Amino acid sequence: MSELVPGGNLPLPGGTLTLRVPGPFDVSAIVTDSDGKVRGDADFVFYNQPSAPGVRLLGEELTVHPPGLRAGADRVTLVVSPADPSLHLGTLPAPTLQVTGPDGRAVARFTPPHPAQRETVLLLAELYRRGTGWKLRALGQGYADGLAGVARDFGVEVTEDATPAPPTAPKPTHAPSPDGFLALVNFARARAGSPAVSLDARLAAAAHAHAADMAARGTLATEGADGTSVYQRITAGGYAYLTVGEHIVSGPRTPAEFVEYCLSDERSRRTVCEPAFTQTGLAYVAGGRSGDLFWTALWARPFTAAGLARTADEVIALTNAERAAAGLPPLAGDPLLTAAAQAHSADMVARAFYAHTSPDGREPWDRAAAAGSRHRTVGENIACGQRSPAEVVRGWMDSPGHRANILKPAFTHMGVGFAGGGRAGTYWTQLFGG
Repeated sequence: MSELVPGGNLPLPGGTLTLRVPGPFDVSAIVTDSDGKVRGDADFVFYNQPSAPGVRLLGEELTVHPPGLRAGADRVTLVVSPADPSLHLGTLPAPTLQVTGPDGRAVARFTPPHPAQRETVLLLAELYRRGTGWKLRALGQGYADGLAGVARDFGVEVTEDATPAPPTAPKPTHAPSPDGFLALVNFARARAGSPAVSLDARLAAAAHAHAADMAARGTLATEGADGTSVYQRITAGGYAYLTVGEHIVSGPRTPAEFVEYCLSDERSRRTVCEPAFTQTGLAYVAGGRSGDLFWTALWARPFTAAGLARTADEVIALTNAERAAAGLPPLAGDPLLTAAAQAHSADMVARAFYAHTSPDGREPWDRAAAAGSRHRTVGENIACGQRSPAEVVRGWMDSPGHRANILKPAFTHMGVGFAGGGRAGTYWTQLFGG
């Protein structure tokens, strides 16, 4: 067995090779052509996409069968990063690569110098074609800029802007290289086990309008100078959603820096990696006085009738789980109460209010009766700003008055309403009858 040093290489035996990196690390691989560039997403192998032609990942082991690689592939690069994304490699033991041949014998081992404190991704080694055979080269190249550095080196376009001179007026500029932004985001989402998102022009337009407003005022805010919220910008552009999220940031100079910033905080990272989101839009605008870049990223799942029904069903299921825990019978879904609840959520968005009493003076029992409900006892819970059924039901259960409605023995039926938009982004209504 050979002990390698950085830059060292040795010939590899033919057949399937096993590369193992034990310890608190995520292992992944990147397949490239002779120019060192990927052809697409299929060339990345990691635990949410654990295989590609000739490459397979199982836990901390990567198997590579060079004859089985896709046509044109000349290199497989082994990448390691902390299994806990909040850590840097410098806080962990140096990773050790163990290479085993097809006969089970140890071929090589490589432990690079200990990574620098701020490095988050390390290119540990590469298998590369030399003539008709394959060789192993020890690398040990770390990246303090994480995903952005890896993306650049392997052919994902990540634009690095020179620092602009402060303009005399806000200069609207959509974020360069949205594909680079999307690749970085979907790399992070895949590592978290979340499906990829796609770019949506309506979300990008709403993000641009909001970023331009912030740049003009030189301040970060979820509402514009005229009181228009970022969520109202989304719905005004014709995009109806079932859930929504946002990042509002100033300072980063490129999409890569912006993504890295969003991944640096646990709460912000949850938004990037939220499985419910399926679409995104990004824009930045340079501020007129400071020259700072003001960024807005929007995340959403588009509205569908089936999605709304699933959302309502989930609220009912979670509510009935709380009743069951208290020894109470479940509430049945009621289409008339549902119609009244849905109308009230939509009304709160349309007329920009948040209350049990409508601007025209109608109360919950008035709305239930107008929908045709004959329940003698009526109660209502409302909420705004929550992004999921689980979040809204938990919020109601944490509030004594709302909790009392959920656990009221006299109630037998329930309807659920949801609408996106308005100043808070989401508006929920839970209408009870008994």
